[in-house]
Amino acid sequence: MTADDALFIPDGDHFAPTAHTGGPWDPRWQHGGPPSALLAHCIEQVDAPLPMEIARITVDLLRPVPVAGVLRVQTRVVRPGKKVQVVEAVMTGDGGVELCRAQALRIRREAFSPRTDGLTAIEPPPSPEAGVHQDALGSDVAFAATGVEMRFVDGVFRQPGPATVWIRLRHPVVLGAEPSGVQRACAAADFGNGVSSIYEWGRTVFINPDLTVHLGRMPVGEWICVEAVTHPGSHGRALAESRLFDVEGLVGRSLQSLLVEPL
Repeated sequence: MTADDALFIPDGDHFAPTAHTGGPWDPRWQHGGPPSALLAHCIEQVDAPLPMEIARITVDLLRPVPVAGVLRVQTRVVRPGKKVQVVEAVMTGDGGVELCRAQALRIRREAFSPRTDGLTAIEPPPSPEAGVHQDALGSDVAFAATGVEMRFVDGVFRQPGPATVWIRLRHPVVLGAEPSGVQRACAAADFGNGVSSIYEWGRTVFINPDLTVHLGRMPVGEWICVEAVTHPGSHGRALAESRLFDVEGLVGRSLQSLLVEPL
């Protein structure tokens, strides 16, 4: 495996991005998915008194994250506990400037499956094999082009309205480490606003300064399906909402606040 076979190259608590992290708005800045997945990876490395999994993670994308240079991620336990914890990860760039931060709620993992009643079945989307591949828009080397594989089962890029797409990482988030289900979910969920856009590409910016992912269980397999819709707001705001599936069914939901303005 070479440096080109990952989104980030680790060196202690420092990480060098590769070109696979590039975003859609400016070639100098990353897509929101890679830094969100990297922060999830770093949070998962924090020791816990018992086996724990991330149930919710919120990423605040405070400033554009550069494709070039070196990033530093520092973690701390905000709220310790044996059953529930809150862990924070902060990413900084040159000069120690804070670029983004994440807070994750971790819940203990235990073999307990109580009886459940009153469930309403949620129809799963068609499989990834039924989806249609679409070449990415923009740069030939960027997260949407070479960082992930995308298979649409409903809608396509630049077709206004809801869309459903299966997304698979082509590379590990961190060189030499198998991506976890949480990392895969974060990387995929950040596409929600892009695939379900109701705004005109090329004339409107609809950037998400945050991403929240809730998971009812740990996703399994390589593929995450994003069933996304954008809800228009007012005064330059909107909301993108997605249901997240893996190959076994519904696994969680995600939300993105949108900053909407002329390009």
